Amino acid sequence: MNSCKNKTKQPYQLTGNVLVDGQNLAQEKCTSCHALVPANALSKDVWEKHVLPYMASFMHISIYGSTYYKRNVADTAGSSLQEWLALVAYYKKTAPDTIVAAPKPIPLINDWAGFTLKMPAPVNYNSFTTMVAVNPYTHKLYSADFTSSKLLGWDNNLKSDSLGTLPSPAVNVNFTKDTAGNNTGYFSCIGRLEPADFPNGKIVKVNLDAKELNSDQTFIASDLPRPQQTVFADFNKDGLTDMIVCGAGKLKGGVFLLKQNPDHTYSQETIYDKPGAVQAITGDFNKDGWPDVMVLIGSGDEGLWQFLNDHKGGFTKRNLLRFPPVYGSSSFQLADMDHDGNPDLIYTCGYNYHDSRRIKPYHGLYIYTNTGNWNFKQRWFYPINGCTKAIAADFDGDGDLDIATIAFFADMKNTPAEEFIYFEQVKPFDFKPHAIPVSQYGHWMCMEVADLNNDGKPDIILGNYSSGFLFIPGFKPTWDKKLPLIVLENHTKK
Repeated sequence: MNSCKNKTKQPYQLTGNVLVDGQNLAQEKCTSCHALVPANALSKDVWEKHVLPYMASFMHISIYGSTYYKRNVADTAGSSLQEWLALVAYYKKTAPDTIVAAPKPIPLINDWAGFTLKMPAPVNYNSFTTMVAVNPYTHKLYSADFTSSKLLGWDNNLKSDSLGTLPSPAVNVNFTKDTAGNNTGYFSCIGRLEPADFPNGKIVKVNLDAKELNSDQTFIASDLPRPQQTVFADFNKDGLTDMIVCGAGKLKGGVFLLKQNPDHTYSQETIYDKPGAVQAITGDFNKDGWPDVMVLIGSGDEGLWQFLNDHKGGFTKRNLLRFPPVYGSSSFQLADMDHDGNPDLIYTCGYNYHDSRRIKPYHGLYIYTNTGNWNFKQRWFYPINGCTKAIAADFDGDGDLDIATIAFFADMKNTPAEEFIYFEQVKPFDFKPHAIPVSQYGHWMCMEVADLNNDGKPDIILGNYSSGFLFIPGFKPTWDKKLPLIVLENHTKK
């Protein structure tokens, strides 16, 4: 839940009825910044002790101990003290005492579902893997580590080699070949991993064929607010490849266009000036022959936006979906799940590092069908506590799409199996959820799907962020902290 200025033409006239005033004020004050958060989305103590005190400052309300008072501000933005107290009273009265996890509509099946486990030898340090990626040109596996900012390469036997050090941990990479034929990686180096307004992220071009990677790096952009991902296209059709960067930040962030100049430098423009961008996909979404961008915003004003190319070097924005800012939108993919020719939406939410770190029953894996012109309708949902990524692929070769998910903020004390689930599609929108037993081996922050062993079947790579970000009381991990990653080799049969 992030800041904005809420400008009201006429002050709300309080009625004295807690329910009426609270509903009206929440609709008026909160929805100018983000989708409405229902009172029953969080427990009473979370509203009272975390969310409301955090939101108070955005309405020019200050807190001393348990007492609220109005800041001395000249403009009319925000809330009067009486309005704020009425809003607080509403959430205290209507919020439930507890929030319980959602039951699984289909029980998890504990098996290997045709996958086999392949592990490297442990390294001599605690692993904090922030990226796993496979170069489609070479089938080589790469990973990045948080504490050392190292880039590691892995051979077919999962033997690692430290290739060099990046300016900060990489969380995403785009592989290309440069004009000389060298294998090249454009790495999104996040700077600070946890949400913070400390813009030291960078986009770094690395010659992956160089003998010494440290000496063959080029900074494409610097001082970025926690860049999560970079995507490529020639947006202005000048023959030069441009980039879109998702800068998540915390309270300050944005979506940035890096236009490539004739001298191969880049000029940076902001096309969306709010924080929270976590993922982008390019495509010609309106079929006008120009590349567009679709962006998922995962905090604050959460939702899915299209940025349609205006043919003049800029974009027009269209909102497709909005989600309450307690969802923690974490990933999306476009795939034709119902074979009607329209790309559908596979969406996950569960990034649980904001104001409330409790289990939430609306976290999980969603499928929205595209009913035409990018209008989405929810078709399917499976609850997964703290779900953070989904990748759809035809893993079993039967002609339909299956889905692999990870949940970095899973309930690892009570349902650790949900940390990785393979959803086998047996008929349209009917999935068998296989809890492949790998939660004992690590804490999966990142996931890649690629044909790693070149046998024609997509394999799954999971990166282990071995310590930290654990909010489950009484949970003590037993996995090997020196294991950087695992591979689930695909041996499924039709």
